[in-house]
Amino acid sequence: MKIMNIDMKERMEYYNVAGLSLTLINDGQITDSCFGVLEAGTTKKVDENSVFNACSISKFLTSVLVLKLSNQGLLDINENVNNRLTSWKVPENEFTQTKKVTIRNLLRHESGIVDPEGSFSNLNTTHGVPNMIDLLMGKTSYCKEPIEVKYIPETDFHYSDAGFCIIQQLIEDIIKMPFGEIMKKFIFDPLQMTNSTYEIIISDASRRKLSCGHNKDGNVVNEKYPIYPFPAASGLWTTPTDIGKVVLELMNSLHGESKLGLSQNSVQAFFDSKGCKGWNGLGMFLDGSEKEIEVSSLGWGVGFQCMMVAFPYLGKGAIIMTNTDLGVH
Repeated sequence: MKIMNIDMKERMEYYNVAGLSLTLINDGQITDSCFGVLEAGTTKKVDENSVFNACSISKFLTSVLVLKLSNQGLLDINENVNNRLTSWKVPENEFTQTKKVTIRNLLRHESGIVDPEGSFSNLNTTHGVPNMIDLLMGKTSYCKEPIEVKYIPETDFHYSDAGFCIIQQLIEDIIKMPFGEIMKKFIFDPLQMTNSTYEIIISDASRRKLSCGHNKDGNVVNEKYPIYPFPAASGLWTTPTDIGKVVLELMNSLHGESKLGLSQNSVQAFFDSKGCKGWNGLGMFLDGSEKEIEVSSLGWGVGFQCMMVAFPYLGKGAIIMTNTDLGVH
């Protein structure tokens, strides 16, 4: 892939985009391009180490962690999650009699879990960081209804943050570590993703390279650094380069060259795991087929928008992150 003949500065000014970071992958090589500023009205320029809110691209990283843990035999994505959950259980009801909730159908957003209306907002400092068990039980302001199965699993698609909260809790119950530490140990460190974090309390050192969020008018949002306290679903702060390292790892794994110890067969199945709609895969969206399969993931939250798209068998991909929410994809 390569950048088309676009006047990026003019386009960014036209759309009121403060800052943009772009990583392209082509034939195993990563190239970066950066534009604009971290915060409107300042001279703090975006560079390859500038960190953006990945929002729901976090789900793609969670799916790769699941792939890694399943390769190590630490979990089975086809198993009833209640078999391994110890701190909380998915409530059994008439819908779970036919099909059980599994990691596979949670990743595909077809587990029967439907997010309650108005749930999973960004961090409210007054209410603080929610305990995941309390959240799943409907005891926090971030999710005021208990999470339960609303339809027979694998019969329909409902995009769900709650589903990924269940995956997070399951992984934490098995590994006995906080999710951010698990991701660092199994994904970030092996791939040298030095600019990726799940920090909820932003340190002064981190702030120097963090992008502020902006609205469609180009103004800094009230929260400045919007935090989503649901790591597996939407809590990742990262760079396009670091996401590119994950994409490249999956591409290399298809040729038996994995740094994470992923088998060729497992990665092939990962890209071929289409759900009930045909375009919903394991923590990502799918288009095309066989060697021309396209995988994508979108992130959209307060003050930020980003996108990952890749053609794993063709060795091409792009990750775009902006610190502006334009109100449309």
